[in-house]
Amino acid sequence: MKKKNCSEEGDAVLGAAFRSLARLFAGLTGIVLVIAVLGLGIFIYLNLPPGDAPVIPAGVDTMSFADNGDLVIDVRSGESAGSVGRRLEDAGVIKSALLWSLLFHTSKDTIKAGVYGLSLPLSQLEIRSILVSGRQLLVRVMFPEGGTLKKSAHILEEAGICSAGEFLAAAGDEAVRESYGVIGQTMEGYLYPDTYLFPRAYPAEQVVRTMADTFFKNLALIEPGALALSREELNRAVIIASIVEREYRLAAEAPLMAGVFYNRLRIGMALQSCATVEYVITEIQGRPHPELLYNRDIEIRDPYNTYIRPGLPPGPISAPGGTALTAAFFPESSNYLYFRLVDPGAGRHYFSQTLDDHIKAGLLYVKRSSF
Repeated sequence: MKKKNCSEEGDAVLGAAFRSLARLFAGLTGIVLVIAVLGLGIFIYLNLPPGDAPVIPAGVDTMSFADNGDLVIDVRSGESAGSVGRRLEDAGVIKSALLWSLLFHTSKDTIKAGVYGLSLPLSQLEIRSILVSGRQLLVRVMFPEGGTLKKSAHILEEAGICSAGEFLAAAGDEAVRESYGVIGQTMEGYLYPDTYLFPRAYPAEQVVRTMADTFFKNLALIEPGALALSREELNRAVIIASIVEREYRLAAEAPLMAGVFYNRLRIGMALQSCATVEYVITEIQGRPHPELLYNRDIEIRDPYNTYIRPGLPPGPISAPGGTALTAAFFPESSNYLYFRLVDPGAGRHYFSQTLDDHIKAGLLYVKRSSF
């Protein structure tokens, strides 16, 4: 019988060892695959939205349901991802706050503070994508032409954008006014009336700047040369526009009204604008908007009352829109010095050159408030 040499015996031992390692590796690979498949299945299950509809726990004021059924969640400044995850789990929006936390531990993404709208059902990955994107829920806010700062402040507070006090403070901030070259005490007249989309709990100064930027953008479209005017010249035109805004009803009459006011200024005549008296009554004295003006109204002692004070009022009295701004920069030339509302239904005014013709036109009306 032929004996095996040492080399052959060594090869046999190595072969057996390799086969053992191969079986072990195959076994471990199988276990790893089983664990991976099981883990993937658990992840997919926990990532999916719960089957039941979410229910906001009692006493929670950082979550609510919008009119369209979306869940509105307020992510507070400095709040951790774990805290948000627990709130979502408590409300039944996600299945596992643990998985939620793991998703954030595996990346550098962070949740951004703000108010978000979630169109449920959504997976955890979908919710996470929304909250790290900073795409906040936007609220549509409409500011009508002829509005004032106080009325705009009320609109913003009602919409949950910012408090009325914060808005008024920002609109009167000296640094903000200086950055836009506004010489008045507030941004009254320089915040464009339009429809805006703002996030809830938005900084008041950003609201003011957004509206002011829109004003100057539209002004440049109406009259590119307006931006080259001095502060005083621009303020003069904006004041006229703000008065025209509160006086006109028919757009076709706005340039003629502006021409009347410029005619009065040129000869040193008082503007005698009903709108300025209404501004004194509603914005300064805080009384309801009048249906008619009487002698006692036009005799109110106030710098904004252009019946008793010649020249322009101290500042704009409203937020002029495109029609009024265009009229102020492109007034219609005429010899008229007076106008009076003669057809309230149609909004038509009677324009005249003499006081006698003006008196004959009828009762003195004011433009009915839009608010």
